[in-house]
Amino acid sequence: MIIAVLAVQGDFAEHKKMLEKLGVSCVELRKKEDLFQEYDGIILPGGESTVQGKLLRELDMFDSLRLQIEDGLPVLATCAGLILLADNIENDDRRYFKTLPVTVKRNAYGRQLGSFHVENEFKGIGVIPMTFIRAPYIKSVGNGVEILAKEKEHIVAVRYMNQLAMSFHPELDEDERVHKYFMEMVQEYNKTSKSL
Repeated sequence: MIIAVLAVQGDFAEHKKMLEKLGVSCVELRKKEDLFQEYDGIILPGGESTVQGKLLRELDMFDSLRLQIEDGLPVLATCAGLILLADNIENDDRRYFKTLPVTVKRNAYGRQLGSFHVENEFKGIGVIPMTFIRAPYIKSVGNGVEILAKEKEHIVAVRYMNQLAMSFHPELDEDERVHKYFMEMVQEYNKTSKSL
């Protein structure tokens, strides 16, 4: 199994460390040519969604990456990655991949709660640590979107088909279960795609 980590901006190195800890091979996506490598899933890391979106267009990676996601390649998106996937962003006119039928609110927790740490239930995994850094949250979900976790009344993790997206940063905690959950999604995708 090989996982590609988008490495144009943000905390991609922390995701790579987590994958290496799990014994999973990974490649970095830094330029258009990198998108033609063989890999089984993609991680869209936290960082600045506006900067990532701009760089993806400037590097001519945007359309190819969106097509891979639309074609069913499993994707794990954290924080800024969630914003890149979202169909609608409540407090921003910009839109990116629009593959995930949710509405998100950017920097939703404001400056005072810009960064915080909690433990909450994640459906199918159990109680996990959640580190939020100037995080968005999901205001509403469309048909077929499964809610996996909430922080108080706000939705902070969802799954939609091949897309696993969350407001927090599982790569910044020692707990490996979110990444393992994603590995299971990738294995399932591999089984299904090879049987077609």
